[in-house]
Amino acid sequence: MIVYDPHNWSRQIFALNGTVLRRVLGRVALVALITLILSLLKLVSESEVLDQFPVLRQWTWLHSLEFSVPKLEPIGHTVLGLALSMLITFRSNAANTRYWEGRGHWGMLVNTSRNLVRIGQVWAAPAQDLARLVSAYVIAIKQTLRDDRNFEELTHYLPGRLYDQVIAAGSPATRLSRAMEEWVHDKQVLGKIDTRTAMVMQQLINTMVDQQGACEKIHKTPLPFVYASLLKVSITMFVFTLPLVLVHTASLAAPAMAALVALLFFGIEEAAVEIEDPFGLDPNDLPLEQICATIARDTNQLAKD
Repeated sequence: MIVYDPHNWSRQIFALNGTVLRRVLGRVALVALITLILSLLKLVSESEVLDQFPVLRQWTWLHSLEFSVPKLEPIGHTVLGLALSMLITFRSNAANTRYWEGRGHWGMLVNTSRNLVRIGQVWAAPAQDLARLVSAYVIAIKQTLRDDRNFEELTHYLPGRLYDQVIAAGSPATRLSRAMEEWVHDKQVLGKIDTRTAMVMQQLINTMVDQQGACEKIHKTPLPFVYASLLKVSITMFVFTLPLVLVHTASLAAPAMAALVALLFFGIEEAAVEIEDPFGLDPNDLPLEQICATIARDTNQLAKD
């Protein structure tokens, strides 16, 4: 995730890293090029252009040029643009909701991890093993949400036998949640915690598993294809037919206007695509490494005498 100063206006205006410019620049340039070609063809096909620029008379083929740029009525694009804007707004709101929902689930993981280890240390010390299990658990969630089966980082927190069991499991994080519950059960059997405290800790583990499932729901449930496809087709049709409106009303300013509209429509849609699954490695995704490091640091401190 990119950290920035919201009051630094120039830094946000001229930034390239973390924006959608790289992904949409090709499409925007194509729209501008098509608009420029249509604008030039419209100009040179008009007889008054030859009168204003006599040097063009040496190109005799211009005299016989008969090309009429098709014209679309602006009212049609105005109505379509309004409807399309509402669709894009809905798309953006849905993506933002998924982004902040994902952040909320990871915030709950942070708080619940602290509470679990804190209770474990106070009532059943030492809780260093529990702290390591919690740290490994959130790392396993992070890797799962990124479809990454590389769990070497867990070797710093888990003994060899448990590590082998975790990486062999279909859901490593789920296996670690069982290990945390086993830790609580063992402490209860030893008489270090009573039944009520064990139930409280069990509820905290259940809450962590609930947050895991909620994050997996966001990751594995993208925007329905039928809606995503309709939106992309609508934007493409609108943007690539817009030059047929602008060349008749904006003359040589049409390419710049078409490029700006294309940047807005393509850019907003691409931004929504990037943040609808906020657990990846895109510049604007959630800083899961930092969140996992925070959990590991805090739980380790809480488990110390």
